Amino acid sequence: MKIIVPMAGRGSRLRPHTLTTPKPLIPIAGKPIVHRLVEDIAKVINQPIEEIAFIIHESFGKDVEKDLIAIAEKLGSKGTIYYQNEALGTAHAILCAKESMQGPIVVAYADTLFRADFSLDATADSVIWVKAVEDPSAFGVIQLNDKNEIVDFVEKPKEFVSDLAIIGIYFFKSAENLRSELEYLIDNNIEKGGEYQLTDALENMKQKGLRFVPGKVDEWMDCGNKNVTVDTNNRMLNFLHADGENMVAASVVIENSRIIEPCYIGENVTIKNATVGPNVSLGNNSIVENATIKNSLIQTNSTIKNADLDNAMVGNHAKFDGKFTNISIGDYSVLE
Repeated sequence: MKIIVPMAGRGSRLRPHTLTTPKPLIPIAGKPIVHRLVEDIAKVINQPIEEIAFIIHESFGKDVEKDLIAIAEKLGSKGTIYYQNEALGTAHAILCAKESMQGPIVVAYADTLFRADFSLDATADSVIWVKAVEDPSAFGVIQLNDKNEIVDFVEKPKEFVSDLAIIGIYFFKSAENLRSELEYLIDNNIEKGGEYQLTDALENMKQKGLRFVPGKVDEWMDCGNKNVTVDTNNRMLNFLHADGENMVAASVVIENSRIIEPCYIGENVTIKNATVGPNVSLGNNSIVENATIKNSLIQTNSTIKNADLDNAMVGNHAKFDGKFTNISIGDYSVLE
């Protein structure tokens, strides 16, 4: 099994945090989004992952590439880097990794996390991960027949046809089939708004008689903008705490302070005269003094003093000393 992760978009809705760090590498409960994503996929498919192919923009740089290779290696997989330097759509992005498209694959877009407890139906030609949502009009949805097979894909339906939204994770028993359909779209210039769409390839495959089934997830968490990313961090912390995971490093220094779980607190963090939690992630080497922090995501090497933070997101190497509560400041920012 291989995993293909298209992640060339920088994540403009999450600025300023994505000005220096690509969105899939933003940490959620102490791990980059893409790291948690591939870990959770590995649990669902329950078989060895031979290769993880990351499709990035070349401008992300060599340090990002090294981080991604390390994520793959932690799962016992080969990491491969491909580039998509033009935003030409989902089908084009996947096809950038065509050299890795052999055998069974999972395609997963790296801006979402999920929790699921289902067994992958490896007999199906394709499995599409879905989640029941309250307002399907904002999503692409699937329709099922009485055999629990997918019979239609509908993009942002104006009238109700289904509440099962496609979350952006797909299994294909034959990567070769998918590659052939993607190449057909591009060779024949079948595009919408200047972009080549994966859904067009899926429709072609379905018309040829391939069997599609749903994989229903229990939780679907977005990382599109600051507020939903903080909320996703909160939810993930609660999931991990319920699983019994220890999220406070042994090297944390706590003086006259209180930790209200669930919290992730990284290595070499110092907390003095403060209350931290619930639902707080503090990255490695951060300092918190004379502060109260809850429902917030603080990245590495940052200093928070004299603060009362709630629903806050702070980047790496930042310094904040002040009275504001609901903040979003990027890497190397200083507010004193």
